[in-house]
Amino acid sequence: MDEATILTGVGLRQPHLTYFDHYRPKLGWLEIHSENYFRPHRPAFSTLMRLREDYAISCHGVGLSLGSDEPLDRAHLDKLCTLVKHVEPLFVSDHLSWSRIDGQHFHDLLPLPYTEQALRVFCANVQQVQDALQRPLLIENPSSYLSFAQGDYHEWEFLAEVHARTGCDLLLDLNNVHVSAFNHHFSASTYLDAIPAHAVKEIHLAGFTVKHTPAGEIWIDTHNQPVSEAVWTLYQQWIDRHGPRHTLIEWDSDLPTPERLLAEAAKAHHRLARHKEAV
Repeated sequence: MDEATILTGVGLRQPHLTYFDHYRPKLGWLEIHSENYFRPHRPAFSTLMRLREDYAISCHGVGLSLGSDEPLDRAHLDKLCTLVKHVEPLFVSDHLSWSRIDGQHFHDLLPLPYTEQALRVFCANVQQVQDALQRPLLIENPSSYLSFAQGDYHEWEFLAEVHARTGCDLLLDLNNVHVSAFNHHFSASTYLDAIPAHAVKEIHLAGFTVKHTPAGEIWIDTHNQPVSEAVWTLYQQWIDRHGPRHTLIEWDSDLPTPERLLAEAAKAHHRLARHKEAV
């Protein structure tokens, strides 16, 4: 990847649309939630089409339910293909998760059992989406709070195998690695050492919330805080070792002002710039 083209971006959320449309702050790219733009006659879609004149756009999905052991929702996939045709995005991504069964959709990205059977199902669905889009899909590692008792793979092994079998790329969410490492008592370094670095095309950075329960402390991937210092450290270690990647600041609830969001993005930009100067 040409380091000169590496960009820093932010998640574009509905309350910030008018700000970005009016002020056009200096920034590399914007990431949308794909499903929010499936209806092209809404005003938000028109705003997006104006913004794409000045920014690269990434389409980040939450509804493909790639881990479901049933046929993909063809209507959903068709809408995604139409959106991608209009936007011509930098990346198209979704999650290592499932959220649909027997026609019922859930509003959570639910964890998979890391078994060989689940791997075959997930890979078949990824391949079907890639065939429809005629481009690689980026798969994001999840945050999780419970795990299945039985499995054939660790999560990082499962993710690496998805890449090997489908040729998909990866979206590395470093906050998710940090959160899950605490919740499941594994080493974040073990995870990051095991995934194929060459397949990582995008990095997500976000904040999390510590929750205290009668059973003990748990970390929740809430995307409503600044990026933690521990995650910044993981990010610095990653780019020092593997080089820069397109980097996004996610902030999805308790939204800050656009200026505060851009200040978080500037922290990533400065780290990328320092890396470029050092090499």
